[in-house]
Amino acid sequence: MQKRKIVITHTLEQNLIEQIEEIIPAWSIIVGKDKEMWQKHIQDAEIIAGWKKEIENDSLAPHSKLKWLQTWSAGVDSLPLESLATRNIIVTSANGVHAYPISETIFALMLSLTRKIHTYVRNQQERKWHNSNMKLEMHGKTVGIIGVGTIGKEAAKIAKAFGMKVLGVRHSGKQQEFVDEMYTTHQLNEVLPNCDYVVVTLPLTKETNRLFGAKQFDLMKSSAFFINIGRGEIVVEDDLISALQRGHIAGAGLDVFEQEPLAVDSPLWEMENVIITPHTSGSTEHYNQRVIENILIPNLKNYISGNRPSVNLVDYSKGY
Repeated sequence: MQKRKIVITHTLEQNLIEQIEEIIPAWSIIVGKDKEMWQKHIQDAEIIAGWKKEIENDSLAPHSKLKWLQTWSAGVDSLPLESLATRNIIVTSANGVHAYPISETIFALMLSLTRKIHTYVRNQQERKWHNSNMKLEMHGKTVGIIGVGTIGKEAAKIAKAFGMKVLGVRHSGKQQEFVDEMYTTHQLNEVLPNCDYVVVTLPLTKETNRLFGAKQFDLMKSSAFFINIGRGEIVVEDDLISALQRGHIAGAGLDVFEQEPLAVDSPLWEMENVIITPHTSGSTEHYNQRVIENILIPNLKNYISGNRPSVNLVDYSKGY
């Protein structure tokens, strides 16, 4: 009788593999980032952890044994969700793994733009001693967090250390700790004029695609900073560029873009009021450990007990 099989398309530390082996000792466990290690096992895998474009055909083939997919990212917009839903495959995401690193990046960008750290780095490279019109501070200002999930909650918590007023926007409008006022996504335009910082932490869905365009940037204060660590497609990039060029907003910190890598001829590269990071805001030394110990293992215990994985279970109707 063939062993039940799990494929993990990433390299893991031995202690993490051993934790998985303790739960499913009779299973065949294939672990490794190299395609040659797992490609021939995909159709036989009951569980796959770590989505790769190369596994799509085999994992969704008629004779595939796949029942549960654990992603290695919080976003699931790159998955063939309709096909997965048709086959009733359970999907769980890595949502929550990024709360610390991404919230740190959010405030690194906010502080850098406010205290002109990026400008001073350029000055240092040119050996130029100049105050660059430094005058702003972040304490006591208002931040709008657009998308109050685990990342948004952690960002709101940190904002309170700066004595900031926190306005939150989420689909449900449900109240959240550390958020002073909560709004629904339909009330976004009411929130924007009141913010000194607008931070986008939303997933990409049909509803959030191109949510931020010319109208939204026109509603923001000319002194406001825009931070996007969600998905690039949430923003109409040309409208953002126009808003920055015309001074409709003061600056932007961007980790995500409509097309990645960002085109070398994009005007964003040359803007002195823009900080660009290459979609690395979620990178952390603890990534694999958190995916395995906080998400995969609790879900795996449920799964082998005959229950449905519940941590970060993707709702196909919502798209996240």
